Amino acid sequence: MRAAFLLWLLFFMFASPLEAAYLIGGEDFYIVQRGDTLDLIASKLGLRAGRIAEDNNIDKNKRPKEGTFLRINNRRIVPRHIDKGIIINIPERMLYFFKDNRLEMAFPVGLGKIFSSAESQWHTPVGDFVVKGKQKDPVWYVPVSIQKEMERQGKPVELIVSPGPDNPLGRYVVRTTIQNIHIHETIYPTSVHKFTSHGCIRVLPQHMEPFFKAVEVNTPGEIIYMPIKVLAVSGKVYIEAHRDYYKRIGDYNGEAKRLLEQTGQASRIDWHKVNQALKDKDGVAVDVTAY
Repeated sequence: MRAAFLLWLLFFMFASPLEAAYLIGGEDFYIVQRGDTLDLIASKLGLRAGRIAEDNNIDKNKRPKEGTFLRINNRRIVPRHIDKGIIINIPERMLYFFKDNRLEMAFPVGLGKIFSSAESQWHTPVGDFVVKGKQKDPVWYVPVSIQKEMERQGKPVELIVSPGPDNPLGRYVVRTTIQNIHIHETIYPTSVHKFTSHGCIRVLPQHMEPFFKAVEVNTPGEIIYMPIKVLAVSGKVYIEAHRDYYKRIGDYNGEAKRLLEQTGQASRIDWHKVNQALKDKDGVAVDVTAY
């Protein structure tokens, strides 16, 4: 059991070379660490805290006991395979980093707030980008839009935040060519795998440090919006459904049906299982093959 856990943990940091369409993760255990809350565990694993609580029959409002083994399922469909670069899929709040035609790392991220108003719109944008720089112990030059938000909320308006424990950029920042959108360490760990940022990509310290060291300037990247992913492999059909957080998909169920039919395996699909997966939207790849 311990060995299985360690193998699962390595998935987040150093995945093995795989084919163009594949699954990663799976059913395993997580050992509760000192200081863990269910929200923090969910941020580490890229899962819903409620789902972890349900799968383990525990109270989601209580801190789990250190050393407890929690059953988890983090099976995912890699949304796209590229030779080199970064893929960030907004609905699943995951970053995939490829190098030398292999998946090097995959880890949860925090993204831009869902709700917007006439004064502010903090959605993380989709589109291509290039890594234009990396910086350790960065200074945060507060964007004017965030200064205005501070003023509206009656908070002290900050213009510059020096490096240190109170800097929201943490110790490492990877700057992209999308204006004001960067990949950075966060000092708010439970904000990861949630939509709480001003558009930037927040990363846990244990994931950001190795990523910062491995990623190179001029690395290409793309932020995509794919709430539904499907895969037909080894005689099975899988679907992974996430909520349409930014309301970009008009006909959600219709989109799922279209993608499943594109696999050419429609006759082998249990559509009752599909409907349940679309209802749950748990963000876990589900086998919907008819047996």
